[in-house]
Amino acid sequence: MIAEKHETILIVDDEASIRSVTEEYFRRRGYLVKTAGDGAAALDILQRGGIDCCFTDINMPGMNGLDLAERIHLTDNTLPVIVMTGYPSLDASIHTLRNGVVDFLVKPVNLKQMELSLRRAIRQRSMFVENMLLKQEVKGKDRIEKLNRELLHKVDELETANRIMAHFAATTSVSHAFQRAVDIAIEVVPADCTRFFVVGGPDGKPYEVATAHRPDGTAASSASAGTAGVHGGSNGDYTLLVKKVSIDGEPLLKTAGNGGQDLPARIGSLLAVPIQIRDKVFGVLTAETEGGSRSFTEKDLFYLSFTTQSAGSAIETLALYENLYENLFATLYGFVNALEARDLYTRQHSTRVTEIALILGRELQCSAEELNILNFAGPLHDIGKIGIRDEILLKPGRLTTEEFEKIKEHPVIGANMITQLGLWERERQIIRCHHERFDGAGYPDGLGREEIPFLARILSVADAYDAMASDRAYRQRMAEGLILEIIQKGAGSQFDPQIVDVFRQAHAEGKIARPPVAASAA
Repeated sequence: MIAEKHETILIVDDEASIRSVTEEYFRRRGYLVKTAGDGAAALDILQRGGIDCCFTDINMPGMNGLDLAERIHLTDNTLPVIVMTGYPSLDASIHTLRNGVVDFLVKPVNLKQMELSLRRAIRQRSMFVENMLLKQEVKGKDRIEKLNRELLHKVDELETANRIMAHFAATTSVSHAFQRAVDIAIEVVPADCTRFFVVGGPDGKPYEVATAHRPDGTAASSASAGTAGVHGGSNGDYTLLVKKVSIDGEPLLKTAGNGGQDLPARIGSLLAVPIQIRDKVFGVLTAETEGGSRSFTEKDLFYLSFTTQSAGSAIETLALYENLYENLFATLYGFVNALEARDLYTRQHSTRVTEIALILGRELQCSAEELNILNFAGPLHDIGKIGIRDEILLKPGRLTTEEFEKIKEHPVIGANMITQLGLWERERQIIRCHHERFDGAGYPDGLGREEIPFLARILSVADAYDAMASDRAYRQRMAEGLILEIIQKGAGSQFDPQIVDVFRQAHAEGKIARPPVAASAA
């Protein structure tokens, strides 16, 4: 039977399903629970008092979670606030530190993780309030100084924990999370080297996937001089210790001369903590010192354990995210393939347009992020044509005014598809704007010059070239010289002159290839 609890918590989220599930879980755990669908409703509840901790989503209509946290902190700086978000960013993580937020959870949030965070927050609040009361009661200088040292120690622990979570909130991929884990570990514990092992195979063999050394490089040189010591030495086998931790599922702290006789000879002190995902050991994070210069403490073990908890949550979330978007992209590209299968003449058009856009992007010195956006938006730029009837899309003759107006709807249809799927805004804008003209006479919004996203202006030139250089249902492809002449004449009217100049230079250098002749329909 669960012991009765009397703490009252407030859950703020604009999704009713999340509020319902969370409320039911904490009520069963013995807590008193109140809920609110937005920041304004939450402030009304808080004004009536009696709340011990507040969970809030960041992204909500009206007042967002960070603004709510700031209002709470200004009113009662002892009330702990824990924020949750499905779209973590480094800026949001840093912003939380300025608003008195005590914890930062990434959706989907494990309910047990929420409860652990709640218990920690309430315990820290209790200590904080107790400390303030003692300051009023205790007049002895020594007692006050001691309490202040304890409080500073707790603040230091909280800042370290927030720093760890902020680092993982900015992680963008599973492989990035591996390296981020060892980089963070070497910051928070006095280690010479940290390593991340993934445990795989039927024999549970650990595979080292990421390593970090002290910034001064002293550990790196000694490690390279004795690489064999990682896996074995005169006193012990490193890999066997890691495997033991993965099997037992328990953290390990060993120091040479103090129960660490099985450590490799070069290691003075070793920490090894398992990383669990859904109650199964996925990997092991280790930290080591060389020689007898430093020995790890229980505090170091706590920090490394907190790092592995954050790493496990980040890796699980990222793995689910990557799998979801891989499936989503496969579906979208399936739509593109279905669209191109309808029209023999435009087959592989989207792929060629993307290749040309990437060539132009590199010539224009676009960033890696911008090239990634082009690589995503390019194959999908005409996806809206899936909503255009065949008798219009495949018409061999000239379109009527009404039919052309229907064709002009495809950028909006495509952009709306991306919006409904919850994908990124910059990619959506490119898909919507790739038929805008530099002089403002394009569609669907009549944007001009810098109003048109730069990447959409690049895609517009690539799209026009491939369209003219390919056989279409209503005409044969144009001669190369005529295409170049049309594009040059369009500089400043249809196209961005800067991009036209770069296109002509790349074409002259042979970087842009004319598409092959389409196979005739049998």
